[in-house]
Order: sequence, then structure tokens, then C-alpha cells
Amino acid sequence: MIKDFILPDIGEGVVECELVEWLVAEGDSVVEDQPIADVMTDKALVQIPAPNAGVITKLFYAKGEIAKVHAPLYSVDVAQEGESSAQPVLASEAVEQQEVASTQNFSPAVSIEEFLLPDIGEGIVECELVEWLVEEGDTVVEDQPIADVMTDKALVQIPAIKNGKIAKLHYRKGQLAKVHEPLFAIEVASDAAVTTVTANDASAAEDNISTQKVDNSAPVAQGKALASPAVRRLARSLDIDIASVTGSGKNGRVYKEDIERHQSGQSASTAATAISANVVSQSAEQVNVNHATDRVEPIKGVRAVMAKMMTESVSTIPHFTYCEEFDLTELVALRESMKKKYSTDELKLTMMPFFMKSMSLALSQFPDMNSRVNADCTEQTFLASHNIGMAVDSKVGLLVPNVKDVQDKTILEIAAEITRLTNDARSGRVAPADLKGGSISISNIGALGGTVATPIINKPEVAIVALGKLQVLPRFNDKGEVEARKIMQVSWSGDHRVIDGGTIARFCNLWKLYLEQPQEMLLAMQ
Repeated sequence: MIKDFILPDIGEGVVECELVEWLVAEGDSVVEDQPIADVMTDKALVQIPAPNAGVITKLFYAKGEIAKVHAPLYSVDVAQEGESSAQPVLASEAVEQQEVASTQNFSPAVSIEEFLLPDIGEGIVECELVEWLVEEGDTVVEDQPIADVMTDKALVQIPAIKNGKIAKLHYRKGQLAKVHEPLFAIEVASDAAVTTVTANDASAAEDNISTQKVDNSAPVAQGKALASPAVRRLARSLDIDIASVTGSGKNGRVYKEDIERHQSGQSASTAATAISANVVSQSAEQVNVNHATDRVEPIKGVRAVMAKMMTESVSTIPHFTYCEEFDLTELVALRESMKKKYSTDELKLTMMPFFMKSMSLALSQFPDMNSRVNADCTEQTFLASHNIGMAVDSKVGLLVPNVKDVQDKTILEIAAEITRLTNDARSGRVAPADLKGGSISISNIGALGGTVATPIINKPEVAIVALGKLQVLPRFNDKGEVEARKIMQVSWSGDHRVIDGGTIARFCNLWKLYLEQPQEMLLAMQ
């Protein structure tokens, strides 16, 4: 009985693939699970096995043609009549995904599983691949870090969910990875491994494998080139035999740049030498001419999100600014006396815990300041939790993690949370949950310098304050005498749709009272 083998789904979103090599010919007898063809998708080289024993009667594509998913790939005369028809096979069961090395073909003794990039933050659909922490061929264990990716808000580390060997890394450093699409493929070991060697003998194959392991990073030219369909089409359009091209990628993978170098008559090593010489030449010219050139870099990651959010905030929220001067002489003295006793490596008793706790006490009296409005400003939500954010100048850009439920925490508990969030944010590894749910924000711009600012509201919040640097300035006391006092300027920005000048002035006066007279803050605590 003649059956058509239907090319199955061999990867999420893959609708066609290139027929790289037929491993059989029309008229050949095949057995179940025997490799039939190598096909190249956009992501990997895949080997198609036979689901049934029989005789190959027709091959529907020639080498180099594009095969369609869910269309016949070849026909087989099934050995036993009455046997169930050849149905499309599941990619996870019948397709062994591998990069073919030299003259070896492996039967499905191990399973290749795709790791799909999970949801790593609310509303995040893609992230930048910052760094691979492993290489193809590496053996990994469960929970081992595999990659660092940059979302719109933070640097996130992706762990392995199983033990196995990395079969494929689907992105290069700097590329954008899509959520719910394969990030890497992992080879999960099965109970037994069966290898079919088609070289002259087993020892020759072993020698070949050993050579590859030692020199798998060196550019090599090989008969069965590793390349994406797009690169293969480019080679065909230029009438270049891709097998003769020296690939600069891992295991000799051929990239577009390799095709272009080959066309111009340069090998990868020659190109590298030329580039090095060019760099030396340019450096020498720059020394002699002292000529500077412009550098263009894409705005991405946290910086791109900041640009988008700040533009949206300014264009949709009518801002107004209110400034005030705080005399923090008494608070500074109190904090200094407490710092010696309570500061540890896990807890830094800075001024910020006092700012946050006193702000929370004032928010209880002015709920408008701890609210948010919907997109068309038809509803105002008064938030029960005082989740106070703090802007941190991290290595990946501006991050605003927030301390949750400040109203229920002591000053020391707030200090411990601030220490944790600051350390996480400065390393770029703050958890997404710490960046969500903020109700009002503090920007301590004075830590870097400056006295007065006009901060931009962190939408959908309705207010933000910028703290200027602490200065020792002369001020008159009650007796008319000049004293050295510790002065800080604070600058508020409010959403004028729901907050008026009187509200923010009265709120700021109460906050100022708690900070200038710490005993008042103590009495206000419940």
C-alpha cells in the first residue's frame, strides 16, 4: 500500500524548510526510524525518520528545494498491507533535532526539548539576550543559570529546568528573544543511546568526534554546511557552492558575512587579519590626525522603556511643581546616633527610611497623594497600601523599585528592604514584583548633586518628589543669631488633574514637620 509521508510541524511558527539532503533514494527499502532526510528550518537542522518500514516510491522534492509543512515529503510502499496509514508524526516524538556532524547519523535515542521563553513580567513580549552563560554542547543541571536577558524593566536570569546537554542556542548576544518562543534546545538523556556510524569504521568516527570536540570553535569548511535557509538562498543567488564556504560560526556554521567574504575572495582568517590591520592603521591615523568620529547606538532595554514612559507621562499628565526647604539638622543627628548601633552589612540606616516612614504617616492624612487615575481620568482609585518607590541609578538604567506596605513597617524594616532593593537594582537583577504596584515615588537626585529639580511623574502614580543634596547653610535662629544648619531642597511634581496646589502644599508641610521634628513623627506612629 502506497502511503504519503506528511511533513509534520517541526517547530513553532515553522511553515517550510529546505531539503538539505536525501539520505535514501527511490527504490530503497527502509526500516522504522531509519533517517530519511535532513531538512533545515530557520532555527536548526532536523533529521526526518521513517515512521514505517517499506520501500521508497517517490521523493517529492529535489535537494535544495523548499518543502511545505503538512504537505507530502515522500511516498512509501508500506511493507505490511492493512497497516495504519502514515500519519503526520509529532515533532517531539519522531523528529530528532540535531546539527549533523561529519558522516554520523544518530537514531532517536535521546529527546530534544525546546525551552520556551516564559512570561517574565506583566506585558513583556520580548527581551534582549544580554549574555549566554553556557555554550552549545555544555552539560547543565537543573536550576543552573543559562542566560541573562534584559526585559523592559530589569535584568533576568533564565535557569535550566532539566538536566541535559545544550543542543542549540536560538539567539545571538544582542538579539531580541520572543516570549513563548524557543530560547534554547536541550538534549535530555534517555535510558540508552544507539549510534549508527556510517564512516569507514568506528575508530574513524571516534577520531572525527575527538577532533571536533577539540576544535569545534575554529572555522571549518565541511561537505554538509550548517546554515539557515536565508543564507543558503543567498549562496544560490550568487552561484556559490555553500559547502566550499568557510564558516566562522560554531561547528563551521555559515553566516551571511561568510558568504560575502567568500564572494570577495577572503577567507575568515584573511578577513580577520585585514580587519586587525585596518584597526591598527586607523589607530595610527587617529594618533596623527586626532580625528574623532560619531558613534551611533540603539536605544533599547531599560533606556528605551524610560524614553517611552517619560514621553507618555509628560504628554498625558498636566504637571505642576512645588518646592520647599527642609531643615534636617535634628534628623541628621538622630540618624547618626542610631547608625552606630543598627547599621550592618544587611541593613544600611540611611536617611531614606526616615523619609519613607514620615511620608507614609502624611499619606494617611492626604489619600489623594496615594492614588491613581484611569486612562481617561474618569475614575480615581485611593490605594490602601503605601508602596513607596525610590529611583535607583543602576548599571542598566533608571529603575524604580518600591518598598511594599510602608505603613505597616518599622523604620528598621524599611531600612532592610531599601538595602535589599538598592543592591538588586544596582546589579540590574531586581525582581519584576519589586518594580510593580508603586503608589508614589522619591527621587534622591541629591546623592549625585543638584538642589532643585522638576521630576517627571511615574505614571500611573499622581505625585513624585526629588530630594536635593544636603547642604550646610547659614540660617537665623529664633534669637536672630546665625547658625550652621543642614538644609535640603525638595521639589514636588503633581498631577494637576486630581491634585491642586493647596493639597500638595499642606501635605508637604506635614511631611516637613515629621522630618524637622522627629519627635512628632514618633508620636504619630501607631
